[in-house]
Amino acid sequence: MRIFVILSRVPYPLEKGDKLRAFHQIAQLSKQNEIVLCALNPAKKLNKQEAFSALQPYCRSINFIDLPLTGRLWNIFLAFFKGLPLQVGYFYHTGAVRKIKKLIETYHPDHIYCQLLRTAEYAEGYQIPKTIDYQDVFSYGVKRRMETTSFYMKPILRLEYHRLINYERKIFHLFDHKTIISKPDRDLMPLALEEREEIHIIPNGVDHDFFSPKQAPKNFDLVFTGNMAYPPNVNAAEFLANRIMPAVWKERPETKVMIAGATPDRKVIALKAEKVTVTGWMDDIRDAYAGARIFIAPMQIGTGLQNKLLEAMSMKIPSITTSLANDALGATDGEDILIGDTAEKLAKNILKLLNDEELYQKIAENGYRFVKQTYNWAQAVDKLNNIIRGK
Repeated sequence: MRIFVILSRVPYPLEKGDKLRAFHQIAQLSKQNEIVLCALNPAKKLNKQEAFSALQPYCRSINFIDLPLTGRLWNIFLAFFKGLPLQVGYFYHTGAVRKIKKLIETYHPDHIYCQLLRTAEYAEGYQIPKTIDYQDVFSYGVKRRMETTSFYMKPILRLEYHRLINYERKIFHLFDHKTIISKPDRDLMPLALEEREEIHIIPNGVDHDFFSPKQAPKNFDLVFTGNMAYPPNVNAAEFLANRIMPAVWKERPETKVMIAGATPDRKVIALKAEKVTVTGWMDDIRDAYAGARIFIAPMQIGTGLQNKLLEAMSMKIPSITTSLANDALGATDGEDILIGDTAEKLAKNILKLLNDEELYQKIAENGYRFVKQTYNWAQAVDKLNNIIRGK
């Protein structure tokens, strides 16, 4: 089967969750299908040759479509007056519409696969079987951001929230198949119960060969990783440094923290201190995991499955998170992972692992076993492949 894949970003390098998911899905789908990739490119800087080389083994055709800044701003303006979510406008461009139309006419795909609602407009009107990967519940993610954002951003996010709800409902009927990353996300979709049950759960996996246990000096006690321009990660980093760590430092003043990940927001950069290191981009994120005793993902907002937790646990790093993140992960508190929803509880969990070697080893071993057994790219994408093929 020939699958035409439309993405809102070039899926390389793998510093964002949607890019990681797309890359591994393409790699696995290519084993039984022919992939024609069409990736929008709003990025200012992209090593296209490097991305092309990484994707070439899996695709018959690779097409990157640049989205110029002036076009993006104009289309946000148009989206505002059309009643569309502003992020749909951001990723929409008439030049891209024409290029995608030409590619579809050239390759005659058997199926169109769109990742994220940002790409749904490009698939409308084609009498070809289509699948949309909602991945996360964007409307609910924006709702959570409204609770913590500045007063001047609240009206914008409130507008986007209501438009996303309407758009998530609209595109449901435009696609033959719908997928999402986890059951908690599916349950939050603003749809009728019978419609939600039509959405297939396709979790992420983890590359266990790449993210495997690694011996390295433990220069840090705690590490938090992710795209540090992403608002839920920015919020979590601030929560970690400003709310959780003071309680830890009160008992263990020598405790050191590393915050690692691409494009750190100015708020994240401002967290740099004697005991808090902000690395920015790392050539190999495994060095961040392996260089710390404990991984923590103190997520307060956002939706979806946290790849960072899968990666850390696959490297046998004992991990701590919140109920919000673990709802999608499904690990057992006190066995596979430690969970806390307040700064006080999270600080206590950190101190438990730092002070109790037996518990430390138990959480490391059980977490490692849990992700090895539960999260596998081949199994997850095999289910997606069957959905696309109508099996």
